Amino acid sequence: MDHLEVWYAQRCVERIMRLRGRNAHYINYRHIISWLVRKPGAFEHYRYRDDLFPTSHFRIAYDMLKERSPRRGHKEYLKILHVAALESESGTDEALAYLIDRGEEITASKVYDLIVSGQEQVSAHEVHIEEVDLGVYDELLTGGVK
Repeated sequence: MDHLEVWYAQRCVERIMRLRGRNAHYINYRHIISWLVRKPGAFEHYRYRDDLFPTSHFRIAYDMLKERSPRRGHKEYLKILHVAALESESGTDEALAYLIDRGEEITASKVYDLIVSGQEQVSAHEVHIEEVDLGVYDELLTGGVK
């Protein structure tokens, strides 16, 4: 009642939350990306274009591509989205974050190379915090440390 399940070969391949109300929609870019890659001009005026940004890194990459090349940026973005559909959305997201953090040029081939290289991209925003020894505070409370 709250969701729709798509089953194929006795396996649930997709689960979609039920949308209520008028004008509700759900667009999965994987369903239309091969069509959009063949007809990239349609993306510019696509009514549900905002639904084709799976994460904020995808949106940032699109904005950077459009700023760098207003006439061809959307084509490169669609190639990146196609890589995400064929390879890995999370891997593409990590690769985009890596390229954005380093201020490098974003291209579909760079994203693909980062994904297939298998190396883990470390974000500049990742912080490692050492584990705290709470025993020091116990000693303070019992008067053990001067």
